[in-house]
Amino acid sequence: MERYDVVPAPWGDIFVVFTERGITRLCLTEQRFREEYGEGLPRQMHGEARRQLEDYFAGRRRQFTVPLAMRGTPFQGRVWQALLAIPYGQTRSYGWVAERIGVPGAGRAVGNAVGANPIPIMVPCHRVVRGDGSLGGYHYGPEMKRRLLDLEAGKQL
Repeated sequence: MERYDVVPAPWGDIFVVFTERGITRLCLTEQRFREEYGEGLPRQMHGEARRQLEDYFAGRRRQFTVPLAMRGTPFQGRVWQALLAIPYGQTRSYGWVAERIGVPGAGRAVGNAVGANPIPIMVPCHRVVRGDGSLGGYHYGPEMKRRLLDLEAGKQL
């Protein structure tokens, strides 16, 4: 059964959705959470996810170790695994991800899979940029993507 916790972030609350198997979804805004779940989930504290996210926002955590229970296609799973290999504070291109998973030239398909990532921040899709270094898209908008990259660069939010 899915439950959720609310964790403070520098821009407001984020919503962590989880089961006994692990984190299934991270909604970076209440609006997104309500669009996807309404009032249908029971609230329960997830102490470890909360602690790790708070440490990340404070600049003390670079990787997450909470179990993840992501749901997607096999291709999406390969892309999401590649995202976990992008070091904190660094970016990689969609083309890099495509090559990493053994499908060179599949940048557009990789972009679609990156955009479908259900656990942003913990699976760092914000670290993927266009080949020319520009931000590219982000499910929560370019401002949120820039905030996360700035946080990892040590800039004040």
